[in-house]
Amino acid sequence: MSDGLHPAAPHSVPWFISGPHEGDALYVMTTVSVLAAVIGLGVLFFTLHSLPERMGHKKLQFEIVAVLGLLSLFTHIHAFWVAALLLALIDLPDFMTPLKRIAGASEKIAGIEAPPEPPLLTQTPATPLPPASGVAPSAQGG
Repeated sequence: MSDGLHPAAPHSVPWFISGPHEGDALYVMTTVSVLAAVIGLGVLFFTLHSLPERMGHKKLQFEIVAVLGLLSLFTHIHAFWVAALLLALIDLPDFMTPLKRIAGASEKIAGIEAPPEPPLLTQTPATPLPPASGVAPSAQGG
């Protein structure tokens, strides 16, 4: 048997027509391009989907936005993602400062002494770490 063209075949065949026992270049290129497109679109989708989480400002706002994002991802209800995006774009006001001032003023009017505020974690003094070995530094010799 001959691997050449059949006598009835045209002599000018397109480049993507492969002969017998040859690889199919068009099939390989199509497979690679489809796989690259699927992976690229997946990365784009998940990057876009995580946009509200990256925009969250405060801890509570970030947690609510993250839960809404997960709900939209697992339920495919896009209203959750839109709500998460809108919530991430809005800067929530600080309600605790006015409430603390009202409570302090009410305690002052009533003559009640306000409880002391707990110290912040950054105000605690640092304690030195013990030596790594069980031997004191002065007993190691020299």
